[in-house]
Amino acid sequence: MKSYKKYIAPFLLAVSVAGLPACNKKLDVAPGSYIVPDQVKDESDVAAELFGAYANLLHYDAYGERAIVIPDLMAAEGELSFEGTFLTYREYQDKSQLKTSSIAESIWQRGYKTINNVNIVIGNIKLVSDDNKKTIEGEARFIRGLMYFHLCNLYGKPYSAGAVTTNPAVPLILDPIIAQADLEKGNQPRATVDAVHKQVLIDLKFAAENLPEESENGRANKYAAYAILSRVYLAEGLYKEAAEAANTVIESGAFVLAASFDKVFNNASNTLEDIFAIQQTNQSNAGTVDNGIQTFYGARSTGGRGDINVTLSSLPYEAGDDRKSFSYEGEGIAGNEGDYTGKWKLQYKVYTVVRLAEMLLTRAEANLRAGTTVGNVPPLDDVNAVRRRSHASILTAVTPDIVVAERIRELAFEGDKLWTYKRLKKNVGPLTYQDDKLVLPIPQRETDVNKKLTQNPGY
Repeated sequence: MKSYKKYIAPFLLAVSVAGLPACNKKLDVAPGSYIVPDQVKDESDVAAELFGAYANLLHYDAYGERAIVIPDLMAAEGELSFEGTFLTYREYQDKSQLKTSSIAESIWQRGYKTINNVNIVIGNIKLVSDDNKKTIEGEARFIRGLMYFHLCNLYGKPYSAGAVTTNPAVPLILDPIIAQADLEKGNQPRATVDAVHKQVLIDLKFAAENLPEESENGRANKYAAYAILSRVYLAEGLYKEAAEAANTVIESGAFVLAASFDKVFNNASNTLEDIFAIQQTNQSNAGTVDNGIQTFYGARSTGGRGDINVTLSSLPYEAGDDRKSFSYEGEGIAGNEGDYTGKWKLQYKVYTVVRLAEMLLTRAEANLRAGTTVGNVPPLDDVNAVRRRSHASILTAVTPDIVVAERIRELAFEGDKLWTYKRLKKNVGPLTYQDDKLVLPIPQRETDVNKKLTQNPGY
Protein backbone atom coordinates (compact mmCIF):
# COMPACT_ATOMS: atom_id res chain seq x y z
CA MET A 1 0.00 0.00 0.00
CA LYS A 2 3.01 2.32 -0.10
CA SER A 3 2.07 3.97 -3.37
CA TYR A 4 -1.43 4.63 -2.08
CA LYS A 5 -0.17 6.46 1.01
CA LYS A 6 1.52 9.11 -1.12
CA TYR A 7 -1.94 10.58 -1.69
CA ILE A 8 -2.67 11.07 2.01
CA ALA A 9 -0.89 14.41 2.25
CA PRO A 10 -2.55 15.95 -0.84
CA PHE A 11 -5.90 14.77 0.52
CA LEU A 12 -5.37 16.59 3.79
CA LEU A 13 -4.29 19.69 1.92
CA ALA A 14 -7.22 19.61 -0.45
CA VAL A 15 -9.86 18.89 2.17
CA SER A 16 -8.61 20.15 5.52
CA VAL A 17 -6.53 23.18 4.65
CA ALA A 18 -7.77 24.17 1.23
CA GLY A 19 -5.81 26.97 -0.35
CA LEU A 20 -2.32 25.71 0.52
CA PRO A 21 -0.31 24.41 -2.42
CA ALA A 22 -0.77 20.71 -3.16
CA CYS A 23 1.70 18.25 -4.69
CA ASN A 24 -0.51 17.85 -7.76
CA LYS A 25 -2.29 20.94 -9.05
CA LYS A 26 -5.20 18.74 -10.16
CA LEU A 27 -5.95 18.13 -6.49
CA ASP A 28 -7.11 21.75 -6.41
CA VAL A 29 -10.17 20.86 -8.52
CA ALA A 30 -13.21 22.35 -6.80
CA PRO A 31 -15.31 19.68 -5.08
CA GLY A 32 -18.11 18.53 -7.33
CA SER A 33 -16.84 20.32 -10.43
CA TYR A 34 -17.01 18.65 -13.82
CA ILE A 35 -13.72 18.07 -15.62
CA VAL A 36 -13.17 17.25 -19.26
CA PRO A 37 -11.98 13.73 -20.11
CA ASP A 38 -8.38 14.65 -21.02
CA GLN A 39 -7.81 15.95 -17.48
CA VAL A 40 -8.17 12.43 -16.04
CA LYS A 41 -4.90 10.99 -17.21
CA ASP A 42 -3.36 9.14 -14.31
CA GLU A 43 -3.83 7.82 -10.80
CA SER A 44 -3.32 11.18 -9.14
CA ASP A 45 -6.21 12.63 -11.15
CA VAL A 46 -8.46 9.77 -10.04
CA ALA A 47 -7.38 10.41 -6.43
CA ALA A 48 -8.22 14.09 -6.86
CA GLU A 49 -11.81 13.20 -7.74
CA LEU A 50 -12.04 10.85 -4.76
CA PHE A 51 -10.84 13.58 -2.44
CA GLY A 52 -13.34 15.95 -4.01
CA ALA A 53 -16.08 13.51 -3.00
CA TYR A 54 -14.79 13.41 0.57
CA ALA A 55 -14.74 17.21 0.59
CA ASN A 56 -18.38 17.19 -0.45
CA LEU A 57 -19.26 15.07 2.60
CA LEU A 58 -17.94 17.91 4.76
CA HIS A 59 -20.28 20.44 3.17
CA TYR A 60 -23.25 21.79 5.10
CA ASP A 61 -25.54 20.33 2.45
CA ALA A 62 -24.27 16.89 3.50
CA TYR A 63 -22.80 15.62 6.78
CA GLY A 64 -21.48 19.03 7.75
CA GLU A 65 -25.04 19.93 8.70
CA ARG A 66 -28.19 19.08 6.77
CA ALA A 67 -27.83 15.28 6.77
CA ILE A 68 -28.19 15.61 10.55
CA VAL A 69 -30.18 18.79 11.20
CA ILE A 70 -33.01 18.35 8.69
CA PRO A 71 -34.00 14.82 9.88
CA ASP A 72 -33.73 16.07 13.47
CA LEU A 73 -36.13 18.93 12.75
CA MET A 74 -38.57 16.70 10.89
CA ALA A 75 -38.64 14.16 13.75
CA ALA A 76 -38.91 16.74 16.55
CA GLU A 77 -41.49 15.97 19.23
CA GLY A 78 -40.48 18.42 21.93
CA GLU A 79 -36.86 17.41 22.44
CA LEU A 80 -35.72 20.33 20.27
CA SER A 81 -37.14 23.57 18.99
CA PHE A 82 -35.94 25.78 16.14
CA GLU A 83 -35.93 29.31 17.47
CA GLY A 84 -33.78 30.96 14.82
CA THR A 85 -34.53 33.47 12.10
CA PHE A 86 -34.28 31.18 9.05
CA LEU A 87 -37.86 30.42 8.04
CA THR A 88 -36.73 27.71 5.61
CA TYR A 89 -35.50 25.62 8.55
CA ARG A 90 -38.55 26.32 10.69
CA GLU A 91 -40.70 24.96 7.87
CA TYR A 92 -39.10 21.53 8.30
CA GLN A 93 -39.86 21.49 12.00
CA ASP A 94 -43.43 22.52 11.20
CA LYS A 95 -43.59 20.01 8.32
CA SER A 96 -44.71 22.83 6.02
CA GLN A 97 -41.80 22.86 3.55
CA LEU A 98 -42.64 23.85 -0.03
CA LYS A 99 -41.68 22.24 -3.32
CA THR A 100 -39.52 25.32 -3.96
CA SER A 101 -37.49 24.66 -0.78
CA SER A 102 -33.92 25.82 -1.31
CA ILE A 103 -32.77 23.29 1.30
CA ALA A 104 -34.26 20.34 -0.60
CA GLU A 105 -32.65 21.65 -3.79
CA SER A 106 -29.21 22.10 -2.22
CA ILE A 107 -29.17 18.65 -0.59
CA TRP A 108 -30.08 17.09 -3.94
CA GLN A 109 -27.41 19.02 -5.84
CA ARG A 110 -24.67 18.26 -3.33
CA GLY A 111 -25.64 14.59 -3.31
CA TYR A 112 -25.35 14.27 -7.05
CA LYS A 113 -22.14 16.29 -7.21
CA THR A 114 -20.67 13.81 -4.76
CA ILE A 115 -22.01 10.86 -6.73
CA ASN A 116 -20.54 12.28 -9.93
CA ASN A 117 -17.13 12.56 -8.29
CA VAL A 118 -17.11 8.89 -7.39
CA ASN A 119 -18.60 7.86 -10.73
CA ILE A 120 -15.59 9.51 -12.37
CA VAL A 121 -13.33 7.55 -10.01
CA ILE A 122 -15.01 4.24 -10.79
CA GLY A 123 -15.14 5.00 -14.51
CA ASN A 124 -11.40 5.60 -14.58
CA ILE A 125 -10.31 2.90 -12.15
CA LYS A 126 -8.19 1.30 -14.89
CA LEU A 127 -5.75 4.19 -14.44
CA VAL A 128 -5.07 3.15 -10.84
CA SER A 129 -2.21 0.81 -9.98
CA ASP A 130 -3.06 -2.73 -8.98
CA ASP A 131 -1.79 -2.08 -5.44
CA ASN A 132 -4.34 0.71 -4.92
CA LYS A 133 -7.20 -0.21 -7.23
CA LYS A 134 -9.41 -2.10 -4.78
CA THR A 135 -8.95 0.46 -2.03
CA ILE A 136 -9.71 3.49 -4.17
CA GLU A 137 -12.72 1.85 -5.80
CA GLY A 138 -13.86 0.64 -2.37
CA GLU A 139 -13.78 4.16 -0.98
CA ALA A 140 -15.65 5.48 -4.01
CA ARG A 141 -18.32 2.81 -3.69
CA PHE A 142 -18.64 3.43 0.04
CA ILE A 143 -19.34 7.11 -0.61
CA ARG A 144 -21.78 6.32 -3.43
CA GLY A 145 -23.64 3.78 -1.30
CA LEU A 146 -23.79 6.21 1.63
CA MET A 147 -25.09 9.05 -0.53
CA TYR A 148 -27.72 7.01 -2.37
CA PHE A 149 -29.03 5.62 0.93
CA HIS A 150 -29.15 9.19 2.27
CA LEU A 151 -30.99 10.54 -0.79
CA CYS A 152 -33.37 7.58 -0.94
CA ASN A 153 -34.33 8.13 2.70
CA LEU A 154 -35.01 11.82 2.17
CA TYR A 155 -36.81 11.83 -1.18
CA GLY A 156 -38.54 8.45 -1.20
CA LYS A 157 -41.08 6.66 0.95
CA PRO A 158 -39.50 4.40 3.59
CA TYR A 159 -38.73 0.79 2.76
CA SER A 160 -41.13 -0.21 5.55
CA ALA A 161 -44.06 1.29 3.61
CA GLY A 162 -43.93 -1.62 1.18
CA ALA A 163 -44.49 -1.27 -2.57
CA VAL A 164 -40.72 -0.92 -2.86
CA THR A 165 -40.75 -2.03 -6.50
CA THR A 166 -43.14 0.77 -7.46
CA ASN A 167 -42.53 3.61 -4.97
CA PRO A 168 -40.14 6.12 -6.59
CA ALA A 169 -36.96 7.26 -4.87
CA VAL A 170 -34.23 9.10 -6.80
CA PRO A 171 -32.55 8.66 -10.19
CA LEU A 172 -29.78 6.07 -10.29
CA ILE A 173 -26.90 7.64 -12.20
CA LEU A 174 -23.90 5.32 -12.34
CA ASP A 175 -21.98 6.80 -15.27
CA PRO A 176 -19.77 9.89 -14.97
CA ILE A 177 -20.95 13.19 -16.39
CA ILE A 178 -17.79 14.94 -17.53
CA ALA A 179 -18.79 16.90 -20.62
CA GLN A 180 -21.76 18.67 -22.17
CA ALA A 181 -22.50 15.62 -24.30
CA ASP A 182 -22.99 13.54 -21.14
CA LEU A 183 -25.68 15.73 -19.61
CA GLU A 184 -28.49 13.59 -20.97
CA LYS A 185 -27.20 10.73 -18.81
CA GLY A 186 -28.36 12.73 -15.83
CA ASN A 187 -31.90 13.14 -17.13
CA GLN A 188 -33.15 9.87 -15.73
CA PRO A 189 -36.50 9.02 -14.18
CA ARG A 190 -36.67 8.22 -10.49
CA ALA A 191 -35.59 4.67 -9.72
CA THR A 192 -37.69 2.68 -7.30
CA VAL A 193 -36.86 2.36 -3.62
CA ASP A 194 -36.00 -1.29 -4.27
CA ALA A 195 -33.62 -0.46 -7.13
CA VAL A 196 -31.77 2.16 -5.10
CA HIS A 197 -31.47 -0.14 -2.10
CA LYS A 198 -30.08 -2.92 -4.31
CA GLN A 199 -27.42 -0.58 -5.70
CA VAL A 200 -26.57 0.65 -2.20
CA LEU A 201 -26.04 -2.93 -1.08
CA ILE A 202 -23.87 -3.71 -4.12
CA ASP A 203 -21.65 -0.71 -3.41
CA LEU A 204 -21.38 -1.19 0.35
CA LYS A 205 -20.69 -4.92 0.04
CA PHE A 206 -17.91 -4.20 -2.45
CA ALA A 207 -16.48 -1.65 -0.02
CA ALA A 208 -16.72 -4.05 2.92
CA GLU A 209 -14.92 -6.79 0.98
CA ASN A 210 -12.18 -4.64 -0.52
CA LEU A 211 -11.35 -1.82 1.89
CA PRO A 212 -8.55 -2.22 4.44
CA GLU A 213 -9.26 -2.58 8.14
CA GLU A 214 -7.52 0.69 8.96
CA SER A 215 -7.67 4.12 7.36
CA GLU A 216 -6.74 7.71 7.98
CA ASN A 217 -9.22 9.83 9.94
CA GLY A 218 -12.01 10.96 7.67
CA ARG A 219 -11.61 8.09 5.23
CA ALA A 220 -13.63 4.91 4.96
CA ASN A 221 -12.44 1.45 5.89
CA LYS A 222 -14.21 -1.91 5.79
CA TYR A 223 -15.84 -1.37 9.19
CA ALA A 224 -17.40 1.91 8.09
CA ALA A 225 -18.96 -0.04 5.22
CA TYR A 226 -20.27 -2.75 7.56
CA ALA A 227 -21.69 -0.08 9.89
CA ILE A 228 -23.71 1.56 7.11
CA LEU A 229 -24.73 -1.88 5.86
CA SER A 230 -26.26 -2.52 9.30
CA ARG A 231 -28.41 0.60 8.83
CA VAL A 232 -29.58 -0.54 5.42
CA TYR A 233 -30.49 -3.99 6.71
CA LEU A 234 -32.39 -2.46 9.65
CA ALA A 235 -34.35 -0.29 7.23
CA GLU A 236 -35.25 -3.40 5.22
CA GLY A 237 -36.25 -5.38 8.31
CA LEU A 238 -33.45 -7.89 7.70
CA TYR A 239 -32.57 -8.24 11.34
CA LYS A 240 -30.21 -11.22 11.21
CA GLU A 241 -28.17 -9.48 8.52
CA ALA A 242 -28.21 -6.22 10.52
CA ALA A 243 -26.96 -8.05 13.61
CA GLU A 244 -24.19 -9.73 11.59
CA ALA A 245 -23.00 -6.48 10.03
CA ALA A 246 -22.97 -4.70 13.39
CA ASN A 247 -21.27 -7.69 15.00
CA THR A 248 -18.48 -7.60 12.43
CA VAL A 249 -17.69 -4.06 13.54
CA ILE A 250 -17.95 -4.86 17.25
CA GLU A 251 -15.94 -8.07 17.14
CA SER A 252 -13.16 -6.47 15.10
CA GLY A 253 -11.80 -5.02 18.33
CA ALA A 254 -10.90 -1.84 16.45
CA PHE A 255 -13.36 0.29 18.40
CA VAL A 256 -14.16 0.84 22.06
CA LEU A 257 -16.68 3.03 23.86
CA ALA A 258 -15.24 6.33 25.02
CA ALA A 259 -14.50 6.33 28.74
CA SER A 260 -17.33 8.79 29.42
CA PHE A 261 -20.19 10.16 27.35
CA ASP A 262 -18.79 13.68 27.12
CA LYS A 263 -15.58 12.39 25.55
CA VAL A 264 -17.44 11.16 22.45
CA PHE A 265 -17.90 14.70 21.13
CA ASN A 266 -16.02 17.95 20.42
CA ASN A 267 -12.75 16.21 19.63
CA ALA A 268 -9.95 17.38 17.37
CA SER A 269 -9.60 13.90 15.86
CA ASN A 270 -11.45 10.60 15.86
CA THR A 271 -11.94 8.78 19.12
CA LEU A 272 -11.74 5.00 19.29
CA GLU A 273 -15.55 5.02 19.29
CA ASP A 274 -15.82 6.72 15.90
CA ILE A 275 -16.29 4.25 13.04
CA PHE A 276 -16.67 6.96 10.43
CA ALA A 277 -16.52 10.68 11.07
CA ILE A 278 -15.85 13.84 9.12
CA GLN A 279 -13.09 16.23 10.06
CA GLN A 280 -14.21 19.84 10.19
CA THR A 281 -11.77 22.75 10.15
CA ASN A 282 -12.10 26.50 9.74
CA GLN A 283 -11.62 25.86 6.02
CA SER A 284 -14.14 23.08 5.50
CA ASN A 285 -16.91 24.22 7.84
CA ALA A 286 -19.22 27.06 6.81
CA GLY A 287 -20.07 27.50 10.48
CA THR A 288 -18.29 30.83 10.56
CA VAL A 289 -21.15 32.22 8.48
CA ASP A 290 -24.66 30.77 8.59
CA ASN A 291 -24.35 27.01 8.20
CA GLY A 292 -22.93 23.96 9.94
CA ILE A 293 -24.11 21.60 12.69
CA GLN A 294 -22.36 23.59 15.38
CA THR A 295 -23.73 26.84 13.97
CA PHE A 296 -27.32 25.77 14.63
CA TYR A 297 -26.83 23.61 17.72
CA GLY A 298 -24.20 25.84 19.38
CA ALA A 299 -25.05 28.92 21.47
CA ARG A 300 -23.63 32.30 20.55
CA SER A 301 -21.11 32.05 23.40
CA THR A 302 -19.48 29.11 21.56
CA GLY A 303 -19.48 30.76 18.14
CA GLY A 304 -22.79 29.37 16.94
CA ARG A 305 -26.08 31.02 16.02
CA GLY A 306 -27.93 29.22 18.80
CA ASP A 307 -30.96 28.49 16.62
CA ILE A 308 -31.89 25.10 18.12
CA ASN A 309 -32.78 24.81 21.80
CA VAL A 310 -33.08 21.36 23.36
CA THR A 311 -35.21 19.92 26.16
CA LEU A 312 -33.45 16.79 27.37
CA SER A 313 -36.14 16.02 29.95
CA SER A 314 -38.53 15.16 27.13
CA LEU A 315 -36.51 12.15 25.98
CA PRO A 316 -36.54 11.14 28.99
CA TYR A 317 -33.39 10.29 30.95
CA GLU A 318 -33.39 8.96 34.47
CA ALA A 319 -31.69 10.68 37.41
CA GLY A 320 -27.94 10.16 37.41
CA ASP A 321 -27.69 9.52 33.67
CA ASP A 322 -24.84 11.70 32.33
CA ARG A 323 -26.78 12.24 29.12
CA LYS A 324 -29.50 14.06 31.07
CA SER A 325 -27.12 16.87 31.96
CA PHE A 326 -25.15 16.97 28.72
CA SER A 327 -26.30 20.48 27.86
CA TYR A 328 -25.49 24.07 28.75
CA GLU A 329 -27.39 27.34 28.98
CA GLY A 330 -26.99 29.96 26.32
CA GLU A 331 -28.53 32.50 24.00
CA GLY A 332 -29.35 32.45 20.33
CA ILE A 333 -29.07 35.05 17.60
CA ALA A 334 -32.83 35.63 17.68
CA GLY A 335 -32.65 36.56 21.38
CA ASN A 336 -33.88 33.14 22.50
CA GLU A 337 -32.45 31.76 25.73
CA GLY A 338 -32.42 28.13 26.71
CA ASP A 339 -30.47 24.88 26.79
CA TYR A 340 -28.16 23.64 24.05
CA THR A 341 -26.91 20.12 23.47
CA GLY A 342 -23.30 19.52 24.44
CA LYS A 343 -22.79 17.24 21.44
CA TRP A 344 -22.06 20.01 18.98
CA LYS A 345 -20.74 22.68 21.34
CA LEU A 346 -17.38 23.54 19.81
CA GLN A 347 -16.42 24.69 16.33
CA TYR A 348 -14.12 22.84 13.95
CA LYS A 349 -14.25 19.45 15.62
CA VAL A 350 -14.95 15.91 14.45
CA TYR A 351 -18.57 15.25 13.46
CA THR A 352 -19.30 11.59 14.03
CA VAL A 353 -21.39 9.87 11.35
CA VAL A 354 -21.54 6.41 12.92
CA ARG A 355 -20.07 5.16 16.21
CA LEU A 356 -19.74 2.01 18.26
CA ALA A 357 -22.64 2.69 20.65
CA GLU A 358 -25.02 2.52 17.69
CA MET A 359 -23.60 -0.85 16.66
CA LEU A 360 -24.17 -2.29 20.14
CA LEU A 361 -27.78 -1.11 20.13
CA THR A 362 -28.29 -2.37 16.59
CA ARG A 363 -26.97 -5.82 17.46
CA ALA A 364 -29.17 -5.95 20.56
CA GLU A 365 -32.36 -4.90 18.78
CA ALA A 366 -31.72 -7.03 15.70
CA ASN A 367 -30.97 -10.15 17.74
CA LEU A 368 -34.15 -9.66 19.76
CA ARG A 369 -36.33 -9.16 16.69
CA ALA A 370 -34.77 -12.02 14.72
CA GLY A 371 -34.52 -14.40 17.67
CA THR A 372 -30.83 -14.87 16.90
CA THR A 373 -27.70 -14.94 19.03
CA VAL A 374 -25.26 -13.28 16.64
CA GLY A 375 -22.09 -12.50 18.56
CA ASN A 376 -23.12 -14.76 21.44
CA VAL A 377 -23.64 -11.68 23.61
CA PRO A 378 -27.03 -11.27 25.29
CA PRO A 379 -28.89 -8.15 24.07
CA LEU A 380 -29.18 -7.09 27.69
CA ASP A 381 -25.38 -6.91 27.93
CA ASP A 382 -25.13 -4.73 24.80
CA VAL A 383 -27.71 -2.28 26.12
CA ASN A 384 -26.17 -2.17 29.58
CA ALA A 385 -22.74 -1.47 28.11
CA VAL A 386 -24.13 1.73 26.60
CA ARG A 387 -26.06 2.62 29.77
CA ARG A 388 -23.16 1.86 32.11
CA ARG A 389 -20.92 4.31 30.29
CA SER A 390 -23.44 7.09 31.04
CA HIS A 391 -24.02 5.98 34.64
CA ALA A 392 -27.62 5.02 33.91
CA SER A 393 -29.05 2.21 36.03
CA ILE A 394 -28.31 -1.34 34.94
CA LEU A 395 -31.34 -3.10 33.47
CA THR A 396 -32.37 -6.63 34.40
CA ALA A 397 -34.45 -7.33 31.29
CA VAL A 398 -34.76 -5.89 27.81
CA THR A 399 -37.26 -5.90 24.94
CA PRO A 400 -37.02 -4.47 21.41
CA ASP A 401 -38.98 -1.41 22.53
CA ILE A 402 -36.58 -0.82 25.42
CA VAL A 403 -33.63 -0.99 23.01
CA VAL A 404 -35.30 1.52 20.67
CA ALA A 405 -35.97 3.91 23.57
CA GLU A 406 -32.29 3.63 24.51
CA ARG A 407 -31.31 4.31 20.92
CA ILE A 408 -33.38 7.50 20.85
CA ARG A 409 -31.72 8.70 24.05
CA GLU A 410 -28.17 7.74 23.07
CA LEU A 411 -28.29 9.09 19.50
CA ALA A 412 -30.40 12.19 20.13
CA PHE A 413 -29.45 15.12 17.87
CA GLU A 414 -27.36 12.85 15.63
CA GLY A 415 -29.95 12.53 12.86
CA ASP A 416 -31.10 8.99 13.71
CA LYS A 417 -34.61 9.36 15.16
CA LEU A 418 -36.54 9.97 11.92
CA TRP A 419 -35.11 6.86 10.27
CA THR A 420 -35.76 4.73 13.37
CA TYR A 421 -39.38 5.89 13.50
CA LYS A 422 -39.90 5.28 9.81
CA ARG A 423 -38.52 1.75 9.79
CA LEU A 424 -40.65 0.85 12.83
CA LYS A 425 -43.77 2.59 11.45
CA LYS A 426 -44.00 4.92 14.44
CA ASN A 427 -45.91 8.20 14.25
CA VAL A 428 -44.01 11.47 14.43
CA GLY A 429 -46.39 13.50 16.55
CA PRO A 430 -49.74 13.47 14.71
CA LEU A 431 -48.15 12.32 11.42
CA THR A 432 -47.89 8.71 10.33
CA TYR A 433 -44.44 7.38 9.48
CA GLN A 434 -45.14 7.70 5.74
CA ASP A 435 -46.83 11.08 5.77
CA ASP A 436 -46.10 13.14 2.66
CA LYS A 437 -44.46 15.89 4.71
CA LEU A 438 -41.90 13.48 6.14
CA VAL A 439 -40.49 13.21 2.62
CA LEU A 440 -38.66 16.04 0.88
CA PRO A 441 -39.96 17.52 -2.38
CA ILE A 442 -38.18 16.77 -5.61
CA PRO A 443 -36.56 20.17 -6.29
CA GLN A 444 -38.52 22.40 -8.62
CA ARG A 445 -35.34 23.20 -10.51
CA GLU A 446 -34.85 19.50 -11.27
CA THR A 447 -38.41 18.85 -12.42
CA ASP A 448 -38.23 21.92 -14.67
CA VAL A 449 -35.09 20.61 -16.38
CA ASN A 450 -35.81 16.89 -16.34
CA LYS A 451 -39.36 16.13 -17.47
CA LYS A 452 -38.88 12.44 -16.59
CA LEU A 453 -39.00 13.29 -12.88
CA THR A 454 -42.26 13.03 -10.98
CA GLN A 455 -43.04 15.12 -7.91
CA ASN A 456 -43.76 13.60 -4.50
CA PRO A 457 -47.36 13.67 -3.24
CA GLY A 458 -48.15 16.67 -1.08
CA TYR A 459 -46.18 19.10 -3.21
